[in-house]
Amino acid sequence: MLELLRAHIQETPAFHLALGGVLIGFAFGFIVFRTNFCTMGSISDILAFGDYRRFRAWLLAIAVAVIGTQLLYAIGVVDLSKSMYLSSSLNWTGNIIGGLMFGFGMVLGGGCTSKNLARAGGGDIRSVVILIVVGLFAYMTLGGILGPLRDALRSATAVNLGENATQSLGAVLAALTGLNADLLNFIAMIVVVGALLAFCFSDKNFRTSKTNILAGVGIGLCVIAGWALTGLAYDEFSAAPLNPISLSYVRPSGDTLEYLGRFTAGVIPRFGVATVIGALAGALTAALMSGHFRLTGFADSADTLRGLSGGALMGSGGIIAVGCTIGQGVTGVSTLALGSFLAFGAIVLGGIAGIKYMERLLMA
Repeated sequence: MLELLRAHIQETPAFHLALGGVLIGFAFGFIVFRTNFCTMGSISDILAFGDYRRFRAWLLAIAVAVIGTQLLYAIGVVDLSKSMYLSSSLNWTGNIIGGLMFGFGMVLGGGCTSKNLARAGGGDIRSVVILIVVGLFAYMTLGGILGPLRDALRSATAVNLGENATQSLGAVLAALTGLNADLLNFIAMIVVVGALLAFCFSDKNFRTSKTNILAGVGIGLCVIAGWALTGLAYDEFSAAPLNPISLSYVRPSGDTLEYLGRFTAGVIPRFGVATVIGALAGALTAALMSGHFRLTGFADSADTLRGLSGGALMGSGGIIAVGCTIGQGVTGVSTLALGSFLAFGAIVLGGIAGIKYMERLLMA
């Protein structure tokens, strides 16, 4: 059955990736808007009110994504070793510096890339502008004027783990201990998921918060669906194999700008672009259904400057870190990649620094 489904998808992979990407992105955008899922807001809740519920929703999304993604890998649906997260080059400085930049930037931008997608779907023109800046700076950092600096940083500090090696926790532990990598990866999964679930559900306020639980489970399932679709579509014998990936919204924001400008050169959008389009549509639908669609913009020139600066930091930081709060913080961590854990921690620290900065700025 699995091979029949794989063969069917691989007959027209571009079509299935585009359609599936729109549907997965739609679900993601709808969930984010209706549940107010916000990674930046979750950090702010902790610092301002000692409220961990939205942060626990983020961690629950990670736990669900880890379980599903590792199960997909175990049954052969997706080969995670082909993903960018498990490369043999551990770009630890990029993960940390880029994560700090992204975390700080998401505070200035009033939310991470995915949150701005949800707000844009709800009529927030400010978020539309921020997303455009994210996309521009993502491309500038990927292969544009800032590209040489990114490459220089990676070349100077990245650690080569060896030929055919990966940076999964199991593989890293196996290199240190000489034990079986698959066994250690399974143990690492149990420990990570167990710790996350224990932390999430140890709190009564979270256990009784249906909205946050639904948000965490829903976001995690969206990431799993992305891995399943792109894993089944992957064909190593095709002329240009499309490596497995799931939700991530920094580079796809730039890819979407390129797609809009070069539509006639390729009508069918790639998976990342399709998820951006889907997220906007999902958020728009949620906003209209709930009666919360409102056209809003920047409050003043200072707000505009902060938003543009935040977009620039998120665009560049997301590329340097190889992902955002979703791209690294959920999708990357679901592969149990060491670099993704580093990026996640750096994004949280960057967010804390950004909130402290904003507090001082508003009190000045």
